[in-house]
Amino acid sequence: MSNHDEMGQRRARRVILNCQVFFFGEDDFEGEAHMIECSTAGCRLIADATMEVGRELQLSMFLEDLPWTLRIDRAVVRWVSGPEFGVEFLSIRSSIRARLRLVLMKLKEQITAFS
Repeated sequence: MSNHDEMGQRRARRVILNCQVFFFGEDDFEGEAHMIECSTAGCRLIADATMEVGRELQLSMFLEDLPWTLRIDRAVVRWVSGPEFGVEFLSIRSSIRARLRLVLMKLKEQITAFS
């Protein structure tokens, strides 16, 4: 599936969000990525690691405004295009989703204020 096809299937609107992300997967697969966009349902990342569609990951997101990381318990890679890849959040605690929603709403308000 192409990146364009996947974007048409998004369930939530993504917001530009730059932050550092650590990811962990099976067989000691781990690495660091940079987040480009995010929504409450998934995000777009860029990393040096070779990603494969269908790979399941755990994510730890380091947001500037929060003193703690946001942990996504289970995510799956839905598309890959070179060093960029999109993940869908499959399992995220409701408290974490609520915090993420607040961060994204704040960013949307800032974007709207500067438009």
